[in-house]
Amino acid sequence: MRAAEAGRRRRGKTPASEGREAGATYAAAGVNLEAADEFVDQIAPMVRRTYGPRVLPSHGAFAGLFRLDYDERLFARNYRDPVLVSCTDGVGSKLLLAIATKRFDTVGIDLVAMNVNDLLTSGAEPLFFLDYVAVHKLEPSHAAQIVSGIVDGCEQAGCALLGGETAELPGLYRPGHFDLAGFAVGVVERKRMMDRRFVQPGDEIIALPSSGVHANGFALVRKVLLEDGGLPLDSYVRSLDATLRDVLLTPTKIYVRPVLEVLRRYRGRPRITAMAHVTGGGLPGNIPRILPPDCDAVLRRGAWPVPPIFGLLAHHGVAEDELYRVFNMGVGYVLIVRKNSTAAVLRALERSGESPYLVGRVRKGSGKVVLR
Repeated sequence: MRAAEAGRRRRGKTPASEGREAGATYAAAGVNLEAADEFVDQIAPMVRRTYGPRVLPSHGAFAGLFRLDYDERLFARNYRDPVLVSCTDGVGSKLLLAIATKRFDTVGIDLVAMNVNDLLTSGAEPLFFLDYVAVHKLEPSHAAQIVSGIVDGCEQAGCALLGGETAELPGLYRPGHFDLAGFAVGVVERKRMMDRRFVQPGDEIIALPSSGVHANGFALVRKVLLEDGGLPLDSYVRSLDATLRDVLLTPTKIYVRPVLEVLRRYRGRPRITAMAHVTGGGLPGNIPRILPPDCDAVLRRGAWPVPPIFGLLAHHGVAEDELYRVFNMGVGYVLIVRKNSTAAVLRALERSGESPYLVGRVRKGSGKVVLR
């Protein structure tokens, strides 16, 4: 349960609800404590779905509790030299589309994905997640949809939603508006951490497909398609075979389970030498983050399918170079592997339900991406 709301509920009824005469009140200032209570009642069963054997009971506490090691025979998972990995991120202006369409269930998945996919690149297993939801006015049903998406994302990533905070800030946000931030913590054995130093010329590059735009570049999407292009969000677009709303609000894909399955199958670190989450900056901006300074990544255009949403952006005037500089262009996650392990890693990813593509190789260079 969300720690802040749990503490709020212990206070019981507010003065206004007891029928007392009052002067200035929190409710009159725009903050509704009773709505917060209602919200907590709605989300508590959802949040508990994410709990595993390492979450310790902490009902009504100020913080969540999580065991790193545990010795129960059935669930034993102890670490020899654990390294904690943490990250934080948000959803950005994709939230404006959720607000415009009043569809709040998918952006919670985006929030989890943007964090756990980043965390995964170090080889870490996500342990738990926390969220921060800031609103103009708390609408319990809308906020519950957001948390429902966060729960779905945590279940996909195999991590616990350990806590969170919901802040009602009428003086800071416009009516109907809200913002999201997420925080993830994971763990990896030190000897199995990913490190760009292991990448070498001759390694090959495997791409995992994205589910669309994910959660980056929406300032450009909104400018080109909605403002300048005049496309209504609920319009059916023939080239997409769907409404614009459904395509743009498709949540970011979470890669945790298939990638961890491969990492556990091939415990030797040299098989998979580095991994990248393709977010803002696209392929040219993110792959260099995992390259040694004396290596380039050479990618073959056409080696993977590009979702039609990027063709629509091109049709409305976005140049190809800009598309690659801003968006993932159909590649959400990248693995760099030893050449003699490529076939085995591809098969393992396919067995886990992924559709991987061999898209390029590493060569001597200066730490950049070359698109051919």
